[in-house]
This record gives sequence, C-alpha cells and structure tokens, in this order.
Amino acid sequence: MALPLDVVSGPFAETAVPTPESHLPPAQTLQAAREQLLTVFRREFERASRARDATATSRFFKLFPAIGWEAEGLQAYASFVVELVKVRPPASAKTSSPLYYITALTALFESIALIVDQHQPVVEKYYGTGKMGLVLERLLQEADRVVKDLIEGWEEERSMKRKLSDVSSVIHKAGGDLTDVDLVDPREIDKVLSEAAGMSGRWGLFRKFMHERLKEEMEPDDDDDEKPVDIARPEQGDNQSNGEAQEVVPTGFRVVEDSQSRQLVEAMLSTYYTPLEVWYARSVIDKAHRLSSQDLSQTPITTTTPDDAFYILKSVLSRMLSSASVATVQRTSEQLRDVMDKDYVRVIKQKLDNVYKGSSAGPGARGDKAERENRQSFIILLNDLDISSSHMERLVKELSQSTLLPQHFLDSEVESVRSSLNQLINLVPKFRSTLRAGVEQLFNQLLRPKLRTFIPDVYKDVSYILDDDGYSAAELQDLVRKRFIKAWEGLIEGYKDTFTESNYRLFFGLALDVLVRPWEKFVVSLKFSELGAIRFDHDLRAVVAYLSSQTVFGDIRDKFVRLQQIATLLNLDSEEDVDEFYNGSGIAWQLSQQEARAVANLRV
Repeated sequence: MALPLDVVSGPFAETAVPTPESHLPPAQTLQAAREQLLTVFRREFERASRARDATATSRFFKLFPAIGWEAEGLQAYASFVVELVKVRPPASAKTSSPLYYITALTALFESIALIVDQHQPVVEKYYGTGKMGLVLERLLQEADRVVKDLIEGWEEERSMKRKLSDVSSVIHKAGGDLTDVDLVDPREIDKVLSEAAGMSGRWGLFRKFMHERLKEEMEPDDDDDEKPVDIARPEQGDNQSNGEAQEVVPTGFRVVEDSQSRQLVEAMLSTYYTPLEVWYARSVIDKAHRLSSQDLSQTPITTTTPDDAFYILKSVLSRMLSSASVATVQRTSEQLRDVMDKDYVRVIKQKLDNVYKGSSAGPGARGDKAERENRQSFIILLNDLDISSSHMERLVKELSQSTLLPQHFLDSEVESVRSSLNQLINLVPKFRSTLRAGVEQLFNQLLRPKLRTFIPDVYKDVSYILDDDGYSAAELQDLVRKRFIKAWEGLIEGYKDTFTESNYRLFFGLALDVLVRPWEKFVVSLKFSELGAIRFDHDLRAVVAYLSSQTVFGDIRDKFVRLQQIATLLNLDSEEDVDEFYNGSGIAWQLSQQEARAVANLRV
C-alpha cells in the first residue's frame, strides 16, 4: 500500500502481464484491495463503536491512514463521537426552570470540549496535526442542531416575541417616557435577560476554550506559509489598534467562527437581548428617579438616585460582559450611554430647572424657609451629579480591570471590549458641565449680589495713611481681618456642610474670582503711607491665611497673587527704582510694568 506512485503506475507496471489471480493492472488491483479493506474497517469500527469497545474502536481507527483512507476514517470517527455528545435532557427537567436552557447548552458544550480534550491527541497522533478540525466540524453540526432547537424552544417557552412587542408598545405609548407605565414587569425582563446572557456566555466560554485548545497545536514552522486566520468580527471594523499584532490561530478555529451556532447566538442577542436590556435599564433608572429620597445617612446629603442607578448600571454592564459577544458589547454599551445621558443626566437637569421655577415666596419667615428648602434641594441635586461623576469613573475602571474580560473574551478582543466600556467615560464631562452650570446658577442667584458691597463694607472707615499711633491702633483693632471673617462666614454659612468637597471647591472658587478683581480695583483707589503699606500687607496675609484654613485644597493663594504683588510693590524702599525692581527681581509678575508703576505711585 505504501509503494511509490511512479512504481505502481510506471511503464514497468503497465507492461506487466496480468495473472489469473490478478487480471487487473497493479494500480487497479491495489485500489480494489484498499476499497475492500475500507469496507471491512468501516464495518468493524462501527460494530466496535456500537458495542462501546474502546480497544477495538481504537485499533480500527488507527488502521484507516495505513491504507490511505484518512478522510473516511475521520468521518467514521466523527460519526462515532457525535453519538457521544447528543444531549438528552433528563425527564425530570422542566423547561420552565430558569436554568433549563443554560444547563442544556452547558452539557452540550462541555461534552464537545471533553471529546476534543481527550481525543485530539489520538487523532493527531495517527492522522497528523490539525486533523481534529474535521472531527470538530461534525461535532459542531450536531451542536448547531441542538442550539437551534434550544433557542427556538426558549423563544417560545418565554414568549420572547410577545415580551419584545410589549416593550416596544410601552415605549411607543409613553412617547419615550416610561413613567407610570406598568404593562411590562421589569423583573420578568430581568430573568429572561439573565438567561439570554447565560446561554450566550456558555457559547463564549466554549469558543474561548476551543481557541486556546486548538492554538496549542500551532508550533512555529519556517516552512509554514499559511496565513493566520483573522478572527476579528465584522462589527469590530477598525476598532483594533493598528499596532496590535494579529493573533495566529489554527485553521480549525474557522469552523467555530463560521458555525451556525455562533450565528444563532448573535442573532438572539441582537434581536432580544440588546433592546430588552436597554429598556430594562431605562425602566429601572426611571424608577430610581421616581422613588428618589434624600439619604440623610450621607454627609453631605445626597439622594438615593445615584447609588440606585449605578448599582443597576453595574449589574447591566456585568451581564452584558458575561454574554461574551464583542458585537453585543459595542452595540449595547453605546445605547446604554445614550440612556444615561437622556434618562439620567437630563432628568436631574430638569429637576434643577424646576427647583426655582414658579417659586414666588415673599419676604418673611415663610419666604426665608422656602428659600432655605429650595437652596438645599438644589445643592443636593448638584451633589448627585458630583457623586454620579465619581461613580461612573470608578465603575468603568473597575469593569475594565475585571476578570470578566479575560474570562469571556479572546486576548485579541479584550482591548476592543475595554474601548467600548471606556466610551461611557465620555459622559463624565457632560455630568460636570451640567454640574458647573448649576453651581454658577446658584452662585449668581444667591451669592453674587451680596458680594457687590463686600469689600467696601470690609474697608469702611479704614485708612492706610498711618503714623506710629495710627499703626498701633490699627494693629489693636484688626478691623479688616475681623470684618472679613464675619462677613464671609455670614455669606457661606450652610454651604460648606451641604456641598460635596468638589462642589464646595467650585463654589468657593467662584466666590473668590468675583471678590478678588473688585478688591484689586478698590485697593488701587487708596493711598498708603509706609506704615500703611505694612499694615495692608499684614491684613492681606491674615485674610489669605484664614481662607486657606477653610478649605482642604491648596490653590487659594494662587488667586491672590496680583494682590500680593501689589503689597510687595507698596512696601518697596522709597529710594528703590520700581522699573529696576520689576525687571530684576525674578518674580513671575502678573501685573504689567505699567500697573506696577501705578501701584508705586499710591505711596505718599
């Protein structure tokens, strides 16, 4: 059987005279013998496989390649192992069980994985590297049949088309607003979504196992000119980094990628999972808004909305990742980003707009109480936005580093999935933009009007043209520092304890920005003696020290640089040249040289 072809079919063989025992030419004689042996081997292999005789099955399986019938041997072997993986659910199993379909798919894929794990070494030993792909193809054909039956059974048993129709009608009737629409129970949707993600996740784990298992057979070979298989899904497009090396995978993996099972799972996810998951997120976030209440256990006070909404978002995103589908992650995360934008941030913004809308409380105790309540409600909503920004950043970071990614996705897919998750970070600037607009609105409405006379009131009857007695009296009275502290505390009372640290920093900064520029203008309208300049510098330093002590952030002094430079110029020696000092001091001046000359002229 192993004779070279040029010997069997060469000129010498063609001239040989047939004998009575072998009246055909040598090539035909050998072929007839091969076919006869094939019939015998196939019959004996099938008999041994039906009898579950492992020794006989293995013996005949090894003989197929010896007579040149590799494909036929693999086909017979594939038929044998397909019988081993056929799923027969126990009679006691009920399709109503939430684990029925997930368990059935788990049993199917585990049995195929076990066959591959145990039988691949045998196949490759006698048939050659990569031959397991032919057996796998037959196994996947059986898997395709089972997966199709299970998904169709799941669709019917769970009434998925009706659920999808009900959800669509809810959205249509509500005009995009889900308030007070109870046609669909979110808990029922939650159950079927977990089933859908669970079934898809089982396929994903099987796919990842097959990729890793088949990749083990790939050894570096300089003579191997076969190009690597591109396993990137069409939906990924150009999302993969140009610098990312293509992953070399075995040709056998193409069978998995092109299987009907994968197509069925992806179709199920796009048809049912994504639209229902997006609806579920919207409905639960809407409920979080409607049931929102102030969380008095938090300091500063927030509402229950951020914690409730982001708890649900984390569950939804984790379930999405467990589907092990890159296309589903890309599609669903994009829509969830829109949900958080339109159904979360926009609703908080509407609540902010409504706090002072129609508020017409008059003067008196009742009006003051209404004003305090409105102010607190507004600040709490701003706190919600600040907390939401932190929650979003932490959630995306946590999921991007989660073990869910390497557990469910191929190494070449992890970056694409991580990139899709990171798109949610784009919401944080929107959170902060709405937050800043709200803080500025509150500041302009409540605090800015009170700051217009702040500096003149602090410096009322204060003179910096001082002699020795005047300086001693000013030092004893310390009017500027005392007045500033009293007036400042009256302005910001109640804000520090109710704002989050980040929001208070923003609010505090706005107040200083509005305060400093008029302060500068007021100072340059005064005249200073030598001792008065020293007293002004002392007053300024005392105020800056006080303001710095009121915050944990260290950029307060930066806002007073111009005033501090004014104090420096006022305290120059009378004989020192201002221009020479300006150009040679090495100070990073924020005052122009012209402004420096004007300040120096304030001395008398």
